[in-house]
Amino acid sequence: MDDIAIKELLYKIADDQLILGHRNSEWTGFGPLLEEDIAFSSMAQDKVGQSYALYQILHQLGEQAPDTVAFTRNAQQFHNTIFVELPNGEYDFSLIRHFLFDTAEALRFEMLSNSSFQPLAELARKIKGELRYHTLHANTWIKRLGSATEESITRLQHSLDIALPYALGIFEESPYEQTLISEGIFAGEQVLLERWKLQVENSIHQTRLQLPLWQSITPIVGGRSGKHTEHLQPLLDEMSEVFRIDPLAEW
Repeated sequence: MDDIAIKELLYKIADDQLILGHRNSEWTGFGPLLEEDIAFSSMAQDKVGQSYALYQILHQLGEQAPDTVAFTRNAQQFHNTIFVELPNGEYDFSLIRHFLFDTAEALRFEMLSNSSFQPLAELARKIKGELRYHTLHANTWIKRLGSATEESITRLQHSLDIALPYALGIFEESPYEQTLISEGIFAGEQVLLERWKLQVENSIHQTRLQLPLWQSITPIVGGRSGKHTEHLQPLLDEMSEVFRIDPLAEW
């Protein structure tokens, strides 16, 4: 089994979870409702925990310890999609990102639960259970606010239009895509993308929001190969502050 291909896959998934977990944690104390403050804090904790578990598998494959991997790399060494590093903005953007990203992640981990790489398959089966709450939360609020007032619909539609090109960047293919597929490690980004589109369409069609034609959207890519926005490095600096002060501190 190709360790290089597996490591690339693990890094991008783990980095996604870590960075979006940190972004979600920024809602703590600032949610529009106490319920949402708690929900985003809980989901942030889940995502950071999931990233840690993935970094542990990488460590077993010979990479550095999870703390070192998470807190000492610079922005160019991260493989997360650009979508997760964008600032939270208003609640409508964070909600749309939550919906689009977690829909993809739930499907990804469902696919990975059948991976030929057993450590990942076992972890995926655990994580996909945790993600049921995330997707239920996202769909509930998208349906509620996407069919409520003209203001809520307009705000969500604006955020959806901004987010979709970044969301398509989630599915940026690995240089080892064919290896992952042929060895049964992962069925591939294109399979995931098509399943995601169907799920997104099904949810959006239950609201008054409108999806553009998929072929009219140009994906924003580059994050998987270390090409990031100016927003990532400041986030990493903040995230690693405690580790820099006390390298022996634990998650």
